[in-house]
Amino acid sequence: MMIPLDRKSGIPLFSQVYQSVRDMILAGILKEGESLPPSRKLADDLRVSRNVILNAYDQLFSEGFLESRAGSGTFVAKGAVFQIPGIRQSVLSAPVGFKDIRFDIIDFRSGLPDLFHFPLNIWNRISREVQRDLTPRVLGYQHPEGMNELRTAVAEYVSVRRGAVCHKEQVVITAGTTQAIGIIGRLLLSSGGIAVIEEPLTSDIREILKNIGGGEIFPAVISGGSINTKDLPEDKDIKLIYVTPSHHFPLGTAMSIQDRISLVKWAMGKNLYIVEDDYDSEFRYDGPPVSSIQGLAPDHVVYIGTFSKTLFPSLRIGYLILPEKLVGQGRQVKWFTDLHNPAVDQLILARFIAEGYYSRHISRMKKIYSQKRSFLETLLRNTFRDKVEILG
Repeated sequence: MMIPLDRKSGIPLFSQVYQSVRDMILAGILKEGESLPPSRKLADDLRVSRNVILNAYDQLFSEGFLESRAGSGTFVAKGAVFQIPGIRQSVLSAPVGFKDIRFDIIDFRSGLPDLFHFPLNIWNRISREVQRDLTPRVLGYQHPEGMNELRTAVAEYVSVRRGAVCHKEQVVITAGTTQAIGIIGRLLLSSGGIAVIEEPLTSDIREILKNIGGGEIFPAVISGGSINTKDLPEDKDIKLIYVTPSHHFPLGTAMSIQDRISLVKWAMGKNLYIVEDDYDSEFRYDGPPVSSIQGLAPDHVVYIGTFSKTLFPSLRIGYLILPEKLVGQGRQVKWFTDLHNPAVDQLILARFIAEGYYSRHISRMKKIYSQKRSFLETLLRNTFRDKVEILG
């Protein structure tokens, strides 16, 4: 199996192996049921550590691309082939009404990062440098889609880390996920229609889509980790389907590649949009983050990202990646909402990402959160024994 590796790109070798094998499976180059080389042989052929291959295979297993057969080896899973139509390569390689946060108790609410481990010294240094170098351009009114520096950094990050297919012109900087969902509601539901949402789902999303977008809400019960499109009404004017495929809240499940492909095919057939809320995909503890649905169908997926869960909530910066045909209208809706986000904060964040501090912070916090989760799980099992079931 020929897999080109670029050892100077800065992209981890296991990610390159994973991406190449994934692309070959999706394209049908590797057929359903076809066996893959043993990890040791492929490592020798590519002249890499065996751990590189094992990590790539583990990721492919976790997303459902591969399956193992006892005593036989590793094979391409059934239903993982999907010819992605017309994808262009990227041009660039919380609840509403938070109360005051108390720091003298352990808060089990979801979506609150551990602020004690945020690298304030680095953030403050970059802030001083950005403010020292301010120009009249930065002090004036900005474009609604956000500063070019931050949109470039976001596009590069999601292309490498989340498997997204986009360029910076598709990125719209928002005041977090709440505003992003409000913009989507205005974009896709302003003329009526139905928003399909996962059930269960936090009430915020339901209320925003209903009250800002004005559309009808159809709750679709999660079964086996995803919505079953066969359960959706055929006689309704569905405009969007809202999903959290990388980490459903509160069930904690991740959508398999087969379910993702099924959802994309269904959305394409209905000519409607999937809204992919990727609110905390970075914090996956049993392997690398699962790639986005947006990378499968960039013209049919509106992608939402936020820095509130990974950095700190008061930053109030998130982003949308819009299909190209929604970019103009999306920028207009953003302008109607609040004109633009604070420019200085955007420049600080752009530098924080571009200089590698964001990725390093994610890696560090992933280890810390993993240790906390394991400790909590141990306490629950030791305390409640067989009376507690831990999901996700």
